[in-house]
Formats: sequence, structure tokens, C-alpha cells
Amino acid sequence: MLQTQNLSVRFGGHLAVDAVSCTFEAGTLTAIVGPNGAGKTTYFNLISGQVKPTQGSVLLNGIDLTGKGVSARTQAGLGRAFQLTNLFPNLSVLENVRLAVQAASDGAHRRGFNLWSIWSDHSALTERAGEVLETVSLQHKRAALVGSLPHGDQRKLEVALLMALECKVFMFDEPTAGMNSAEAPVILNLIRTLKKDPRKTILLVEHKMDVVRDLADRIIVLHNGRLVADGEPAEVIASPIVQEAYLGVGPVTGAVAQLESSLPQ
Repeated sequence: MLQTQNLSVRFGGHLAVDAVSCTFEAGTLTAIVGPNGAGKTTYFNLISGQVKPTQGSVLLNGIDLTGKGVSARTQAGLGRAFQLTNLFPNLSVLENVRLAVQAASDGAHRRGFNLWSIWSDHSALTERAGEVLETVSLQHKRAALVGSLPHGDQRKLEVALLMALECKVFMFDEPTAGMNSAEAPVILNLIRTLKKDPRKTILLVEHKMDVVRDLADRIIVLHNGRLVADGEPAEVIASPIVQEAYLGVGPVTGAVAQLESSLPQ
């Protein structure tokens, strides 16, 4: 489904992501972990188009997206949720989702941006938006202004937008950030629901290892911008680099040096 080949970016003298090659299959959830400053979010930014690579490529279903912008990647099926919500705060919940449905629609529905488009189109878009809101349990707040929603509901709405856009790849950057203990399970359950669809590919950056352990089919570890571990959750969580980064157990320096020395230069 999704591939990065020798993906790298340099900011001045700092190599933030260093030749990361990885394949992400449909029907899987891959967690991307690593210490602060490891390059996780930058890697996400390279995949979704927020940052241009110094070298390397991003492919979706074999199609090279490297030279394409964020909008083109979204249209191709790459959906990205951010640590901070990326919504229209002065529009209603329903209007936010309806715009996403509209953007994903072909033919006559694309004319919905035209004031003269026929009302039946708008009716169909509204109906579909309502179905999506029902899925994320926000139908009862469809008329509320997004800016008035609590943080947890805004995160749910962001997932609704990705669903409305009919994304093939869902990218979540710390989806539970800023959520309280009551809100976090709701967003995690939404991700579990998405995971049941064998056509979807899910990437997750998350610092909370209990969340990673619960959701992930696979974990990859970045350190100093390099891919240093890739495997099943139990195996990777037990590795020295993850133990040091998250639990403070064991000298990570030697383990990282050993892992990096085994990688192609």
C-alpha cells in the first residue's frame, strides 16, 4: 500500500531523517516509536507532504507521490491527523464533515462548491456526512460550532474527516495527546474500528507504550533519524533501545551503536 524508499531530509547540518526505507501493508497498524527528537513526526511530515525530502521517495500503490503536495496526496488517499486538531472552528460539526465528503466526491458532487449546484447534491452530501458523524458518535452535536467542542470531540471529528475523505492510509500523530482518561478510550476505539477494515493502512506515532502494545501489529523504531528496529510488538518492546527510551533500563548507547553499525551505510 505505502512505501518509503531511502527517505531523507536535512535541515542545515542536521540529518533529521536518514535513508528510511519501509513498506506498510493494507490491513495492518504500524506504530512508529523512538526517543524525543528521533525523527518520528518529521518522517510523518515527509510521507504526508508537509516537508520536502532531500532525497528518496514516497509511493502509494506504486504511484510516486514524492513531488506532489499535501492536497494531491490527500486526494490519492493519504489522510493525516495532527497532534493539534486541524479543523474549521467557525463552522458547524456537520459543515466540517460535509466539506470533506464534498472533496471526496466525483462528478456532480464536485460542483457542490458552486452556489448554483442542484440541491439534491447537497442533500446527498448531508446524508453521507450524517452517516459519518453517527459512526464517531457526534450526530447529536452536528449543529455545534467546532470551536466550542471539547478537545476529545475535536479529535473524534478529525477522524470523521479522514473517514469522509475515504482515505486508504490513516496517519495518527499522538492521537491521545491532551486527552483526559475519559476521552482517550473513545479515540482509541475509533482506531480499532478502522483497523478492522482490511483495505486500510494505519500508521501511528505514540509515546504511550500501553497504547502501542494494545493496538499495533508491528513496531518500527527510529533513533537519530534512522530505522533501527522493525518487528512484532513483543520483540521490539523488549529491545534495549525501547527499554532505555521508555523505561530507563539499560545503556542504550551501545545497543544503538550496534544496531546502526549493522545498517547499510
